[in-house]
Amino acid sequence: MGRRLAALGAQLGQPFGALRTKLFTRNKKRPAPTSKSAKKATEPKPDRTTPRGPDLLILAATFALVGLGLVMVYSSSAVFAGSRYGNATHFLTRNIIYAFIGLGALYVGARVPYRYYQRGALPLLAVTLLALVALLVPGLGTKVDGAVRWFRVGGLSFQPTEAAKFALIVYLAYSLAKKRSSMRNFSIGFLPHLCVAGVMALLVLRQPDLGNAAILIAVTMLLLLIAGTKISYVLLASLTAFPLAYQQIVGTPWRMRRLLAFLDPWAYRRDAGYQIAESLISVGAGGVKGLGLGDGKQKLFFLPAAHTDFIFAAIGEELGFIGILIVIGLFLLLAMRGVRAAIGARDLFGTYLAYGITAIFSLQALLHMAVVLGLVPTKGIPLPLVSYGGSALVTSMFCIGVLINVGQRNERPALKRAVEAKTTTGRNRRRTHRVVVETD
Repeated sequence: MGRRLAALGAQLGQPFGALRTKLFTRNKKRPAPTSKSAKKATEPKPDRTTPRGPDLLILAATFALVGLGLVMVYSSSAVFAGSRYGNATHFLTRNIIYAFIGLGALYVGARVPYRYYQRGALPLLAVTLLALVALLVPGLGTKVDGAVRWFRVGGLSFQPTEAAKFALIVYLAYSLAKKRSSMRNFSIGFLPHLCVAGVMALLVLRQPDLGNAAILIAVTMLLLLIAGTKISYVLLASLTAFPLAYQQIVGTPWRMRRLLAFLDPWAYRRDAGYQIAESLISVGAGGVKGLGLGDGKQKLFFLPAAHTDFIFAAIGEELGFIGILIVIGLFLLLAMRGVRAAIGARDLFGTYLAYGITAIFSLQALLHMAVVLGLVPTKGIPLPLVSYGGSALVTSMFCIGVLINVGQRNERPALKRAVEAKTTTGRNRRRTHRVVVETD
């Protein structure tokens, strides 16, 4: 009887035991609830090889600066253009045409893979150096206000210095990436790059154009420091170049007068200090909110070059301190996104290329603003994307397109990938061995 009861209890307990085992097994397999931070930590993080879309903030800042430039070029040049050319929209019409050409250049720069420039770095540098040399040949260049900086074909003019800036950046990016392990070597990592930049700067200085020559040297030094060269080399080069800079300023009478006018502009109010004095009056007259768009008084033949070298002063007069802050903010945004593109580039060439383009825009804008505000001696430097100028606007928008292309981190061209894949497959293909079977 006891045996029968034990067997019956075992049969009744068997389903409950199986059910208990099944429940415990399910509880073990069920994942424990995790927090959002833990889930985020377990997700794969994007790396430098992850493609990005086009940087819309760079595009927004560029279009805002170009649009503001079109408005301010018309506002600051209408009276002058009407008096000289009989057409108040003379500069506006030409600038609109250059802006549309610049849109095409921006599209090309954003679509063409930037690695193509790496292969054409040396030919591009040679062509731009030859163009700078050609400006020194009498009769080939066009002389404007005592400077020969343009080639004129028909009704259009072209300034080789703008193309030379991009060519120098491409060469430096190519060479610095190639010599990345020898950057602390003076004869390999520092001297050759300084010599190339020095030759280009001397050719620009012969035009004469001291401002752009200084920008070329400054960008070169900055890229060399980013690439890892020794600071002592940069200091040594600066001390060596100081006598040349001193001679260029003190040995040139009109540059010496500009220096004296910078130190005391009101003492030279009717002479060398006229431009800076009128520029300061323009900025001061604007106040906080400005006199209103189109209501500036300094453009009535008081402020020279109001649509080119002193357009920032015209902005300060008509849009006030608020307009000045907006322009500075747009250039800061452009610089920050350019640094982001450089840091996230796929390769070292792209990094140096983006850093160089960002440095050119930042230094040129900073120098223009400093001249207008009387912080440095007067020098004819236009404001990028804003001032009137055909070749400068087209080249600047093309460089913006290249910067966007670097920031997208696109893959290599499909044709090159196909060739490399075919080559790799051919190398890794196993050889088939012939087997001979003897038969009787």
